[in-house]
Amino acid sequence: MTSAVRVAVLSLLWGSTFLWIELSLDAFTPVQVTLIRCALGAGLLWILCRARGQRLPREPAVWGRLVVAAFFCNALPFVLFGIGQQTIDSGAAGVLNATTPLWSLLLGVALGGERPLHAVRVVGLLAGFAGTALIFAPWERSGLVGWGALAIVGAAASYAVAFVHMGRHLVGRGIPTLPLAASQLIAATALTTLTLPFGGLTPVRAEPRALVAVVVLGLFATGLTFYLTYRIIADEGATNAATVGYLLPVVSVVLGAVVLGEELNPRIVVGMAVVLVGVAMTRRRARPRREAAPARPRPGADLRGY
Repeated sequence: MTSAVRVAVLSLLWGSTFLWIELSLDAFTPVQVTLIRCALGAGLLWILCRARGQRLPREPAVWGRLVVAAFFCNALPFVLFGIGQQTIDSGAAGVLNATTPLWSLLLGVALGGERPLHAVRVVGLLAGFAGTALIFAPWERSGLVGWGALAIVGAAASYAVAFVHMGRHLVGRGIPTLPLAASQLIAATALTTLTLPFGGLTPVRAEPRALVAVVVLGLFATGLTFYLTYRIIADEGATNAATVGYLLPVVSVVLGAVVLGEELNPRIVVGMAVVLVGVAMTRRRARPRREAAPARPRPGADLRGY
């Protein structure tokens, strides 16, 4: 699977996450949704590991780093998304989550672990932020600046911390991508299990649509998504992985409008177009500088005396 295809699939799966969460919350609490999606995703990736003959890492140090990644990339943001989407629609959640690349860029630059950012990528990041702001339009809409919005922004920042941590401490260490992703979701399942007394023991309403949504959320929008995330971090760095977040408003807003009847107007369409342009710019690589050609000796010059 090429990088462009991975990014496209990841954007579609990740962007649909907010739709599945919205539907799942009709029957489950945020903690329950988090536990189910982590467990299903972990189970899927573990089965794929077994089918490929790959083993999970055994080193305690690796598992310690995986627990940190699982907390910031799964357990914490998943719960925050569930909490936020109790008061914010799925499209707005996808838009707010698009701030992840900015947090990732700031962390990467501050820690010195990110690849050099040339002018085109910087402009692309700014364009992506501008498109996100245009979609969100805080100057026009009311009711989105509250605890729900802050929870989504907190989840986006948590993703950024996780991407930087994963890029610095997990990828490129000789461990295949699939076992890493499976192990991370296993750790996230264990962490979320500890939170069951805080909203996870509420009786579940058996609604078929919510049950289907949480299964799709766990298998595809969680298990497969984080496998692809690891691959992109390993191949292109944490900031490029985070720039996928700029495509999420496009997917989440469209799905929210089509499936849930959420707002879709010309301003949002223009904003999504700006987002796409920004993503294209952030994924451009800087051209290598040409080395200056060695100066030719003047006719008659004697170089033997040097």
